[in-house]
This record gives sequence, structure tokens and C-alpha cells, in this order.
Amino acid sequence: MLSVASLVGMGDRVTKRDMLGEPKCLKAVSVICRLMDDMVSHSLSSKGPEHIPSAVECYTHQHRVSKEQACQVFKGLVKDAWKDLNEAFLMPTPASKSALTRLLNLTRVMEVLYKDEDIFTHSNTRFKDYITNLLIYPVEIR
Repeated sequence: MLSVASLVGMGDRVTKRDMLGEPKCLKAVSVICRLMDDMVSHSLSSKGPEHIPSAVECYTHQHRVSKEQACQVFKGLVKDAWKDLNEAFLMPTPASKSALTRLLNLTRVMEVLYKDEDIFTHSNTRFKDYITNLLIYPVEIR
């Protein structure tokens, strides 16, 4: 859902034809975004009255494995999804390069936000430093 929403506002550069049949690159972005988020924040989502199980919780319940084992499986799925996304740039696909670039950039942001910990939810950690460095101390391009 987030990957499709990131394409809004691109005008004529993205068409229905680009996304027909749910291309592998779109599925790859969705897998990476969802699983990376769930791997680092599954313990946070188990609180509250309207609990929605994370992918980690669903996998551990369905396959009767530990959360660590589920995360190892998901790391493999994320790795494979990155390969599919990279393949979209190397092989001809119906999706335009501008749409693929937008999806790649979304996935890169998710990689930063959810690599080892959920720095989006806990934004007073490294995320604050990243934003400060980006907006206050930008890199000079010469």
C-alpha cells in the first residue's frame, strides 16, 4: 500500500500499465517494507486493546518456531526481495525507470529506519541525528 501511495503525484510518468499484474518489483518493495518493520517492532505491536498480529507473530504461531527463527527466515525473504528489486533495474520491465526509482528510494528509507531497530517509532534516537544532519548540516556538492 505504501509503495503504491509513493507513486501518487508522478503524473504521466506512471501509468496503470506500469503496475498491471503486480510486478515483482512492487511485491519486493512491499515485502521489504513490511518484514523489516515487523522484525524490529513486533514486540511493540503486541500491546494495546486493538492488537494486530505482526508477520513475526503469525509466522511463529503457524510454524511453531521461535521469534529468532522467524526473523532469520524473514531476513532471507528480504534478501531475495532486494534481488528482485535490483533485477527490475537490470531487466526490461513494464514499469518506467522513474517509478522504479521512486520505489527504490522508498525501500532505501525503510532500510535506514528499520535495519537494526525501529528508529522511526523511537525518533529521538539516531533518526533525529539523521534529519538534523540532512537539513541543518547538508553535504556540500562541488
